[in-house]
Amino acid sequence: MAKPNKCITVVEAKALQNKWKETRALEIEQAQGYQDTREFWYSLDELQEYLDYVKDQSNAQGISKPGIRIYFGAYAKTPVKKSEATVFLAPTKKKNNPLEEDGDAVNNENNYDIDPMNIGTGGDPPINY
Repeated sequence: MAKPNKCITVVEAKALQNKWKETRALEIEQAQGYQDTREFWYSLDELQEYLDYVKDQSNAQGISKPGIRIYFGAYAKTPVKKSEATVFLAPTKKKNNPLEEDGDAVNNENNYDIDPMNIGTGGDPPINY
């Protein structure tokens, strides 16, 4: 299998995370009063299962080119657990505009008829890339 076109190098990935930490991590830590997670882990099997589910449900809806949008989220604070960051995956579908190109986030909308995916594992403390 050929490497996908949108792959980046390890050096580029490290630079992206370092820029995120330099420009956001301290402010979040100061606002929350603790170091929040900034990375999330899913097994390949979990991700593949979800992607297959989205593809299957999208096909049943007549959607030929579904996508996935990744959102930041945060869990509610409880008496025994701090409010930690999370991400969730949300299915998308192409907007009904035949004049627009495929593959552009602006031209895709959330598909609220398919459930999003959450419950990954985040590092505590965060694991640097």
